[in-house]
Amino acid sequence: MPEVLERPETIESTALDSPWTTIVWNDPVNLMTYVSWVFRSYFGFSKAEAERRMLQVHTEGRAVVATGPREEMERHVEAMHDFGLWATLSRADA
Repeated sequence: MPEVLERPETIESTALDSPWTTIVWNDPVNLMTYVSWVFRSYFGFSKAEAERRMLQVHTEGRAVVATGPREEMERHVEAMHDFGLWATLSRADA
């Protein structure tokens, strides 16, 4: 009888479950007040949190605005593009 080797499933599921982030990047087009408004209206951030993240985009060039499963982060990136913001997704551990 041939030996049956089992494949470890935990390695695969760990890779699939690793979180992703939505990153909004600074651009020369959008006003800071507009970016803050997008963060409040789309993500539901408080005014203070939206302004904190908007200032992070403005001063550091980028801000992470969401973390979660890849599909959800892809939806957030698409929504940011619909608002005219420059956004990408990346693995959270990268």
